[in-house]
Amino acid sequence: MSFQGKGLEAMKINGRTVLVCDCAHSMALDGKALARACGAAAGAEGDLSVATQLCRTQLDRFEARVAEGAHLLVACTQEAPLFAEIAAQDNPNADNPDAALAFTNIRERAGWSEEGALAGPKIAALLAEAAMDIPPTGTITLASEGTALVYGTDERAIEVARQLSGSLDVTVLLKSPKDVAPPRVMDMPVFKGTIRTAKGWLGNFEIVVDDYAPALPASRAVLGFEQPRHGAASRCDVIVDLTGGAPLFPAHGKRDGYLRPDPDSPAAVAKAVFEAADLIGEFEKPRYIDFKADLCAHSRSRKTGCTRCLEVCPTGAITPNGDHVAIDPHICAGCGSCASVCPTGASTYALPPLQTVYERLRTLLSSYAKAGGTEPVLLVHDPRHGDEMISLIARHGRGLPARVLPFAVNEVTQLGFDVFAAALAYGAARVRVLVGPGNAGETAGLASQIGLAETAMSGLGYGSGRVSIIDAQDPDAVAAELWDLPRQGAPAPGTFLPMGGKRTVTMLALRHLHKVAPEPVEVLPLPPGAPFGRVQVMTEGCTLCLSCVGACPTGALLDNADKPMLSFSQDACVQCGLCKTTCPEKVIALVPEIDFRDSARGAKVLKEEEPFCCVKCGKPFATKSSIDKIVAVLAGRHAMFATPEAAERMRMCGDCRVVDQFERGDSPFALGAPRTPRTTEDYLRERELAQNAQNAQNGKGGGPDGGSVH
Repeated sequence: MSFQGKGLEAMKINGRTVLVCDCAHSMALDGKALARACGAAAGAEGDLSVATQLCRTQLDRFEARVAEGAHLLVACTQEAPLFAEIAAQDNPNADNPDAALAFTNIRERAGWSEEGALAGPKIAALLAEAAMDIPPTGTITLASEGTALVYGTDERAIEVARQLSGSLDVTVLLKSPKDVAPPRVMDMPVFKGTIRTAKGWLGNFEIVVDDYAPALPASRAVLGFEQPRHGAASRCDVIVDLTGGAPLFPAHGKRDGYLRPDPDSPAAVAKAVFEAADLIGEFEKPRYIDFKADLCAHSRSRKTGCTRCLEVCPTGAITPNGDHVAIDPHICAGCGSCASVCPTGASTYALPPLQTVYERLRTLLSSYAKAGGTEPVLLVHDPRHGDEMISLIARHGRGLPARVLPFAVNEVTQLGFDVFAAALAYGAARVRVLVGPGNAGETAGLASQIGLAETAMSGLGYGSGRVSIIDAQDPDAVAAELWDLPRQGAPAPGTFLPMGGKRTVTMLALRHLHKVAPEPVEVLPLPPGAPFGRVQVMTEGCTLCLSCVGACPTGALLDNADKPMLSFSQDACVQCGLCKTTCPEKVIALVPEIDFRDSARGAKVLKEEEPFCCVKCGKPFATKSSIDKIVAVLAGRHAMFATPEAAERMRMCGDCRVVDQFERGDSPFALGAPRTPRTTEDYLRERELAQNAQNAQNGKGGGPDGGSVH
């Protein structure tokens, strides 16, 4: 290409042509060095000519590539709207313009830093990660017809309703109103009442109102109301809550269609009015969680097991639903806490899919290492608070250290032990999770997962402080914590592919970390509640009833179709506790741990017995311990087994037991001899005999006329 200067093919990563700009020489970028780093990191080939003003005087470079129909990766996010607009104009027939154009920010995240000149491996890693293909996320549709409820206490609610009436169909509900002046023109319905219950989402709210009454049209100085009633039900699409009291929903800031500004803040109220006015029509919402009910370990046979997701969901989107839970995608706000703590992978985050997160981690960290980077610190952040914080640090501070690799996820609270283990196994020296104001009250699940990661790393000799949270709102404080991190050797990076589900990837990562650990241990104890461990069965009290096998949702407890046997596969155990709850003998305990020995990977026999054979036909039908226990409890104590012969039937199989009862003549189904039918003649004969007997007793003759017999 003429603007490349060497006639070589432009550099491509994963099929995307890479366009890099040093932003008017504000970054120290060496095109040749960066090309070598990208070649080592991602196998990139071709020439890399660094532009100076790609968005202005050198815009023709971008236009030429668009005209060729190339899939592009532009190392600039500030001018992404401009590039996207030009791409749509120059190539309007592109099959998928969004997929043909990708962006990444190397300026604030790498180049604008005191160590910008050392950021070559980091930039190569960021380019390699950004060139990956990200699958689309499923969506659901929320439909609003514009029916709005303004819930307040005074004239401010009526004024807000009047502002919204031009775009929405508004109703006013006043809670315990006092001395409210009636509107001069009743141009909207006004009622009083207190919302008792509320449920739903944008386009589908349902409320129940107590003390409900419409306003009196004859109100003069003070708004009056008709006789109130309780339990009035109504539906609406949007709720604007100006009461200033307790919110109608948990995590109310994340409930679509529910706006609750501070009624004493004119700016907050004006913002809510502006947002509410646009809530009419159809809206696409991501389906944040993929849920597989068959993997859920919540309950079996009305026995409760795992409740981790129920405990951490801030919005109430998760509810029990028989043997598993149900997740309402309309209420789910996408914090991902349920996916973070789910031990089986029944709940997985879908924005993007979990497999994509693993692949991004592997690509970012391995590319950094191949390009010559060492001791990387993974900075996990969300695109809102995190990007803003990184930008402020770069524009007004020292920027990020060259070894700090930003890693954006939709919500930091979606991260679990699996992601932390994978990051460390792929060569991260440390992981820092940047939380923001939007995560307030939602970090309990994240904290538990970080604690689990810290326990595992400390137990394997890597030391503490490998994974932690940065909770600071001051950019200087965040920068200081990152720059002050002492150097800490990273685990030797693994090359395993992140194949399989959440639990499989976690064990792949842990086994690699165990293999290269400074202090490997065969068995790593974990805190209570950890999703890894074994069951401890007191075999002397176990009768091999196998109730635990039927209750186990993951197949960790196994039986044997050929003989009485209980086996256990530790890799499958999630410590849900259903086996412990279900066991009638109460002989099961949970032991949280990770067993790295090869013996833990397969099924291990916990108890087995020779089968008890029927004393009559010889067929095996139970275990000896079970029969002995039944005989000890029932023999001589139950009416059906009072005699030695009857007690012996407990040692027979079901078929022989029935046959023996009939052969001995004491069948419990016997009804006795059938009754003889009685006729009228029988009753008359009995009456005559009774009369004769009475006459004989009185000294009378037995003749028909009652006279004496001579």
